[in-house]
Amino acid sequence: MICCLFYCGTEKVIAQNYPDAGSWNTFNVEYGINNKLTGLFTEECRIKENFSRLNLFYTNMGIEYKITKYFKMALVYRFIDKFQDDNSFSFRHRLMLDLTLKNKFSKFGLSYRQRLQAEERDVYSSDAGKVNEWYSRNKFAVKYDLDKPYTPYASVEFRYQLHNPRKIESDQTWHRVRYVFGVDYKLSDRNTCGVYYLIQKEWSVLDPQDQYIVGLEYTLSF
Repeated sequence: MICCLFYCGTEKVIAQNYPDAGSWNTFNVEYGINNKLTGLFTEECRIKENFSRLNLFYTNMGIEYKITKYFKMALVYRFIDKFQDDNSFSFRHRLMLDLTLKNKFSKFGLSYRQRLQAEERDVYSSDAGKVNEWYSRNKFAVKYDLDKPYTPYASVEFRYQLHNPRKIESDQTWHRVRYVFGVDYKLSDRNTCGVYYLIQKEWSVLDPQDQYIVGLEYTLSF
């Protein structure tokens, strides 16, 4: 068991890190409106507590705009149903602005995505429901083109907490990293499936948790 030692204000706080395993299962739809615009839709179900308990569902709806061959931006709204310990659901609303740079060098495809996200939860439950959580997320990814239907990739993402009144001890700090290793398989021009393994580690929070995730994806493109 890993222990994380840090300070909250002037008090010393000790938090224990409890690892967990789960699965994320994703269905994506990408609809090309024209050469520049693409409509985006995603449904995802996440399982936690060693594959034994529902964590959340979410739905993404958004649009992506290709500015140049190497630069694109996207605006996405996410509605989240998060399952609580008392078997109720917490309803959350998230808005994400993505800016992505990508380029290809020989058989390697490199990309960097900067995401700014704001989220509210249980908006009508109390005054606390009106509180915005702000995060900046920086993701670096690499793909390797094998000239085959399958494409291996890897990525790392760092999350920075701009402001979250519910976790004030983490404000203005980097506090989470995700490592992903996976492979996409192109079934046809419109159909792609994928599998990946994700490791998430946290620090500088009161309740840090390491997560080990098996992910399955299916993408339908028009």
